[in-house]
Amino acid sequence: MYTLYYMQGACSLATQVVLHELDQEVTIIDKNSLDDFNTINPVGTVPVLVDGDNKLTEGAAIILYLLNKHDNTLLPTNANKQQKAIEEILFANATMHPAYSKLFFIEQNISDQKAKREAFDAIEKNINDLWQVVEDSLESKETLNGYMLSAADIMLAVYATWGQYFPVKLIFGKRTTKMLAAVQSMPSFLKAVQAESITSAT
Repeated sequence: MYTLYYMQGACSLATQVVLHELDQEVTIIDKNSLDDFNTINPVGTVPVLVDGDNKLTEGAAIILYLLNKHDNTLLPTNANKQQKAIEEILFANATMHPAYSKLFFIEQNISDQKAKREAFDAIEKNINDLWQVVEDSLESKETLNGYMLSAADIMLAVYATWGQYFPVKLIFGKRTTKMLAAVQSMPSFLKAVQAESITSAT
């Protein structure tokens, strides 16, 4: 049984979806329900995954830990394909995620409205350029790796929901839209969203 510390709608949602895809039981705890979350993770971020005596942080590292621990189809066994899958996970985590994080930073830290609008416009372009990279990579396939669902698909499907909270116009190509919709309608994704909603409400 795993314990996952999360924040509703955050990147920890991807970790929970992966756990469901691996058919692993997990108890989820909303970090905002705790007065002392920084004693669990001094950085203050989610996800944090507890596996017995092991406490793991950083979303991509946690997902790779789970994929290496449990039999699955999310991470190829072929060395070359596995390397490509890891690159895609890191693209999602280290390139797309930080781009979206700048939206949160702008909203919380820039008070001058003109400067804020200019910052949002710049990041909007950056994020749209990244989604175009995803769209181009899907030219002849329905998922990033081309033959089965990947962890990176799940991660991107979570991040794609964040733009709705900001005054930006994000553009998803037809192939990207189809991929995101397929992931977001998966039973494991819907189960994770519902679990967060129920737990955060209690």
